[in-house]
Order: sequence, then structure tokens, then C-alpha cells
Amino acid sequence: MRSDVVIVATAGRHPRIESSGGLAARRTEPDTVHLVSTAATPLGGDAIHVRVIVESGARLRLRSAAATVTLPGAVTVESHAVWTVEVAGALDLDPEPTVVAAASRHFTTTRLQLADAGLIRLRERIQIGRSGERQGFWSGTLHADIDGAPLLRHRIELGSGSVADDEIDAPLACVSELHYPAAHAETSGTVLALAGGGCLSTWQGQRL
Repeated sequence: MRSDVVIVATAGRHPRIESSGGLAARRTEPDTVHLVSTAATPLGGDAIHVRVIVESGARLRLRSAAATVTLPGAVTVESHAVWTVEVAGALDLDPEPTVVAAASRHFTTTRLQLADAGLIRLRERIQIGRSGERQGFWSGTLHADIDGAPLLRHRIELGSGSVADDEIDAPLACVSELHYPAAHAETSGTVLALAGGGCLSTWQGQRL
């Protein structure tokens, strides 16, 4: 199944929303939108596409109503989520964690286009496995540009078959947080200032 969501935030107006498939979006406050599952997704073979546009002068808080749980499908264990984000205003993007359950393999790609005057906080939280599980795999890629120039190229793998996989001890959870234009943020992770402005915080451990 393919799920598509488009959210456009414009100054002085409620966010405009379009959705189809197993994922919907609901406005919960004047500048806040929550993503809501309308079907069990992502299963193996599913693809989720979310496009977010925050126009100049607009503000948007984007959340999710619950954690995302990925599961293997009948034919394949792989599922995909693609985020396309364009920010000229202010965006606070902080969905609930993604739990990569059983032997599922989930791939997340985020492509961010920032205007120089844009402001963003983008947090991603991943947990490999429910209680007693560790066979899942997750790969996350973030490409961030500012006014067309590269700001960040970032990729993380977790779980079975990842570069950090180890039978004795390996991280099964991570939190990645991008801030712009702030060069420092109070987070639980290690903060790295970026050459083009903003900062990236990363944390890894066993459980969120």
C-alpha cells in the first residue's frame, strides 16, 4: 500500500491537508497537525510519502498521534518512508518514535530544503524491536540544503546487519535532532555545530 500526505502551512491561514492510503493528517490546533494511521502501515511492501511545505511567515508544529510500528509483509520485509520538506517559515517536526518490529527492514529518507530565513527543529526517534526483539533493521538518510547549498548529509543504520551490529552489545535505539539556525541545543545527545549554520544532535543506546 502507498500512503501520501501533503501539508502546506501559509501565514494567516489554517494548514491545507491532502491525504490518501493508510495515513491521514488532522489539524489539532491553529498551527498544529497530527499524523494519524487509518490502517495498519507500514507493512512490508508499503511506502509512505509525506510532503511538508512551510511558506514564509508561517509556523507549523507537526506531530503524530502514536508510535509507528513497522512489520514484515507476506511477500517482503522491507518498507519505506520518504519525507520531502520545504521550509521558508518555522517548522517543529517531532513525530512519536518508530518501532521496527519482528524481522522488518525499514528505510527512511528525509530531504529538507531550507530558505536562509527558515527555522526548523526536526527530531527522529527509532527503536529496534519490541520487548525481547532485536532482529529488525532500520536505515535513515537525511539530506539538508539551505538556499540550494548543502548543509548536511547524514545516514544512520541500526539493528540486524547494520554496520554497528554485534551479538554481544550494539545500539538498538537512536535519537537524531536537527536545529537551524541555532548552533547549540539542549538535548540528551552529542551536539555538533554545522559549518553552514545550525546543529545536529545524536544519541544511541539500548532503549528509548
